[in-house]
Amino acid sequence: MEGRHSGITNSIVASYLETLHGKRSEGLEELRKYAESMHVPVILKETENFLMMIMAIKKPKRILEIGTAIGYSASCFADAFDCNVVTIESNPEMYDAAIVNIKNLGFSDRISVVFGDAAEKLSELDGSEPFDMVFIDASKSHYKEFWDRIVPLTRPGTMIVCDNVLMKGMTASDEFDTRRRYKTSIRKMREFLDYINNLDYAETTVLPVGDGVSVSIINEHEET
Repeated sequence: MEGRHSGITNSIVASYLETLHGKRSEGLEELRKYAESMHVPVILKETENFLMMIMAIKKPKRILEIGTAIGYSASCFADAFDCNVVTIESNPEMYDAAIVNIKNLGFSDRISVVFGDAAEKLSELDGSEPFDMVFIDASKSHYKEFWDRIVPLTRPGTMIVCDNVLMKGMTASDEFDTRRRYKTSIRKMREFLDYINNLDYAETTVLPVGDGVSVSIINEHEET
């Protein structure tokens, strides 16, 4: 998420995959270049390619995103597909930047940026019009909380994608946490992946794309 080789593949493979990055609009290309030069977190190119492919199959009309950053991924969705996006951001500087970038790219009419704590704002969203797709790319230690608050906003067939779930390999093995600085985050991510992989109302797979993504399909609501 933070740089060109921050995923879980080696630098040679990562460099090659970058050459296969799908062509985006000039505005989006410039926004990605800015983000990378300023070390602003945006989705890895290989993750972006994967999302564009599965979205082309899914064809979502309503998308919910947790973690707007500067608005790059939400703008990618709006640029490539006939959809509306609701995206939530808790960092005021990122929120302000996203508003400007989305306006400059011409997507203000289809992307709604919500400022505030995601867990709180999710509880305020109206579930009467469910989302077709959800993309979670925010605080890794809160993924389970996000998930539980998102489920009431879904319907059977909704796809939930979570980014960075392998955390540079640390989720798979403690040996990648060389300084033992991320023990709590690692534990919570492992618990989250175990949780969603054992739900009766959803089917989930975890893939080594970018820094790891989980893809889940809601079969039925938990209460049914």
